[in-house]
Amino acid sequence: MMNSHKIIEFPKIEDPRGNLTFVQYPDQIPFEIKRVFWTYDVPGGEQRGGHAYHEQDEIIVSLSGSFDVVISLPNGKQIKQTLNRSYYGIYIPAKTWRHMENFSTNSLSLHMSSKEYDESDYIRDFEEYKLIHA
Repeated sequence: MMNSHKIIEFPKIEDPRGNLTFVQYPDQIPFEIKRVFWTYDVPGGEQRGGHAYHEQDEIIVSLSGSFDVVISLPNGKQIKQTLNRSYYGIYIPAKTWRHMENFSTNSLSLHMSSKEYDESDYIRDFEEYKLIHA
């Protein structure tokens, strides 16, 4: 199903000494992790992302602070999801256009991917993206 993104709630082990959250395949995530990266120190007003992948699935988590993940559909409609808890992530399947915006001070986003980095997997032009879904 196209653009079947969804919020995933990860286990939260509460403890007076501090909480712990974890992810593992296949219990919390629908793919084996091949790559992990994070973004931080995003200047105010800047956006990150602005692309889709041909094959790669991704989960994005706000480890600290908050930001919005904006999913853009081929018809131009946008769906915005705010991430601000480290025990929630958003699953973004392949062929889903997204960008992130509205980063709070000291926000930290964690990205877990189903594929290793491959520049040819990126769709960086929204018009090309719309043609894939035509």
